[in-house]
Amino acid sequence: MTLSFGKSLRTDVVTCALITFMSTAMMSGCASANPISPNSETKLRIRAFTPPAPIITTTSEQNNAILVMLSAQLPNLTIYYTLDGSVPTTGSTVYIAPFLVTSNVTVKSISVNGNAAISTVSTRNFKIQIPSGTLVWSEEFNNSTSSIQPANPSLWNYDTNSFSSEPYTTYCDWESSLSPCLSSNPNTFVGTDGYLHLLALNPSEETYTTGRIDSYGFFSFQYGRLETRAKLPEGQGIWPAIWLLANNAYLPDVSASAYSEMDMVERINAAKTPDWIQGSIHGNYFDEAHEGISTIYQFPSGQSAADWHTYGMIWSPGSIAYYVDSPTNVYVTYTPASLDGISGAVWPFDLPQESFILIFLQVGGAWPGEPDSTTKFPAEMQVDYVRLYTN
Repeated sequence: MTLSFGKSLRTDVVTCALITFMSTAMMSGCASANPISPNSETKLRIRAFTPPAPIITTTSEQNNAILVMLSAQLPNLTIYYTLDGSVPTTGSTVYIAPFLVTSNVTVKSISVNGNAAISTVSTRNFKIQIPSGTLVWSEEFNNSTSSIQPANPSLWNYDTNSFSSEPYTTYCDWESSLSPCLSSNPNTFVGTDGYLHLLALNPSEETYTTGRIDSYGFFSFQYGRLETRAKLPEGQGIWPAIWLLANNAYLPDVSASAYSEMDMVERINAAKTPDWIQGSIHGNYFDEAHEGISTIYQFPSGQSAADWHTYGMIWSPGSIAYYVDSPTNVYVTYTPASLDGISGAVWPFDLPQESFILIFLQVGGAWPGEPDSTTKFPAEMQVDYVRLYTN
């Protein structure tokens, strides 16, 4: 995270007079042309100053794409921003993580302290024209060493605390030796083969360890064609998945209407004939209780999710499409009309909020059910790459 939230207060020279009154040892640090005497009846007040505006910095990504970072100049300031040139307010998007810019936008941002004092506006114009279908960001999981390595720590978190629905499953960090995790046998790593490996292990009866990583706080985007090449494990109680979650997903006060989740690929349990994967969307009033916002893709005869396949999503304003093996092989397209008939449902995917990437392998839970004697451990999910293209 590049930002902490809370209350902040700056003080003026009057505060320095209070320090002088309390400690003569600090009098030299409070020198003033008009010093306040310890016997003065001057009323000391702490005034909330206007906080400094955020700093806008950038790094270059692929083919002229830009990753934008907003940083506060003091701790405990909340940053709000817009991308349409409008002046941000405390009702604008809260800055959580660096976000990708691939087109002409104007970034404007403000800092706000705990007393609701608002800074001046920081502005940065980006004039970018990138053709459709251009690769603008990727994670190739390269490893040129002779040993397994952790996922890039400047891009991926080892997520061990969120979205766990199985009491017997522990998500392990790379270096975790807290039982039942073993640092000598990590569940998630980049192999010398250049693949991300997520292993589900069964160290003892009804105890399972596995892995989950996400780009929360490091990388986010809105719109584009996201694609990954992966090989999925199959077995009773096994659940591999790749999701996108809105940056605000982990905030405690996020409004239900702003929550968005795009499940690019999910797969549970043992292989079937024909075999399958699933793509879904979730949001307010169309969460897991509404199974209708999911679509199953059945592989051609002779293929299975245990083989290497390319999974992708095409995210555009008012549209989310999922495909397998080729962008021409779209098997479902969701639009706001997909929510027709669901009372209270709101399409959240075009709100001004970027999303981050979540890759995980879960054991058990309400959807897949528990492993049984047919489940083979270790179960392994492999990911070759994650790539983002312009629409």
